[in-house]
Amino acid sequence: MELVVLVKQVPDLAEELEIDASGTDLAREWMSFVASEWDEYALEEALQLRDEAGGRVTCLALDTGSVDELLATCLARGADRAVKVGAFERGPDSHTAARAFAAALRTLPHDLVLTGVQAIDDLDGQVGPLVATELGLPHVSVVTHIKLAGSAATVHQEYAGGLVAEFEVDLPAVLGVQTSREAPRYAPVSRVRQIMKTAEMEQVDVAVAAGSGLTIEAMSVPETGRAAEMIAGSPGAVADRIAAILRERGIVKA
Repeated sequence: MELVVLVKQVPDLAEELEIDASGTDLAREWMSFVASEWDEYALEEALQLRDEAGGRVTCLALDTGSVDELLATCLARGADRAVKVGAFERGPDSHTAARAFAAALRTLPHDLVLTGVQAIDDLDGQVGPLVATELGLPHVSVVTHIKLAGSAATVHQEYAGGLVAEFEVDLPAVLGVQTSREAPRYAPVSRVRQIMKTAEMEQVDVAVAAGSGLTIEAMSVPETGRAAEMIAGSPGAVADRIAAILRERGIVKA
């Protein structure tokens, strides 16, 4: 079973983010990056499936010049193969990313392609469906359970309100993973550093047209809300103050 996981770097939200001079992107010079949380779930699920059914797990990441640590972490967690795709100055839009991944997948064996349901830096969840469209493969997103059975997979898709649907999908297929059956396994930093020194990451060159995806026209820092007013005093005093606030704001008439 050839299991392929598409992984992505995203800004580390533990760091303070700033907008660059153009007003359309984050200032990336000193930004820290981490693996997308949902891609970590996709990798963990792929590793679980490999341990059950055998085969190989290959991780693909778009080469933005700084993905070696991301791919080394995938190998430290148990992936069998890591491949850098293309060459990009920065992370492209979802359409361009999907075309690049699809071009690479045409050169690599794949029975099941897994990716995170979305990423925190775009939240559009379109890479999986677009890759499936490019390759003419079936796709299911928001997946919470995968079971392989021969040339098909049974998957659970989660809906709002706790509803879950069950689908049988012919392989090869593309799945957008919402969560994995186990928490993503830990990758020791020492192991990641060792792999970065000794492993040679494979490279797949692709040529794809850019554009037709999300265009950012402007970014801004969220406005700081006013501090809450804590009303103290007796019940009568509190009630009078609440009534006064409602009158001040025109919610009730005097």
